[in-house]
Amino acid sequence: MQNKSFQERLLQALGFELLAVLLCTPLFSWIMGTSWMRMGALTVANSVVAVLWNMIFNAVFDQFRRRHALRKGMRTDAIWRAAHAVLFEGGLLLITVPLAAWWLGIGFVAAALLDIGLLLFFLPYTYAYHWAYDTLREKALRLRW
Repeated sequence: MQNKSFQERLLQALGFELLAVLLCTPLFSWIMGTSWMRMGALTVANSVVAVLWNMIFNAVFDQFRRRHALRKGMRTDAIWRAAHAVLFEGGLLLITVPLAAWWLGIGFVAAALLDIGLLLFFLPYTYAYHWAYDTLREKALRLRW
């Protein structure tokens, strides 16, 4: 596992968020019965928060993982990736519920339910995106050497 530069972490986070905005804006606009502009603005705001959270969380998570390195293997890697997805999305949920409640003019319970719906989308998305990113990155680094 190689250290990632600030620029690479930014690229990883921006790619994650750009794809998420493109997938979520029309989907959740339709589900919530609100305009693409209104949902798009909330999605972009959530993405800005998520980019910052992504960069901070991934740096801390990677450092923790290096410090507490366990033997490599598919099962161990799957456990780390599952922990990564759950902790990342759980932390983001605590940040975005108040934002969604305010922006959509709904109560905290409704906003929490909305965010739980988003979580159900983002848990597998987070797992798959970071797995694909790391796999492609590792292959690209091997080709350079």
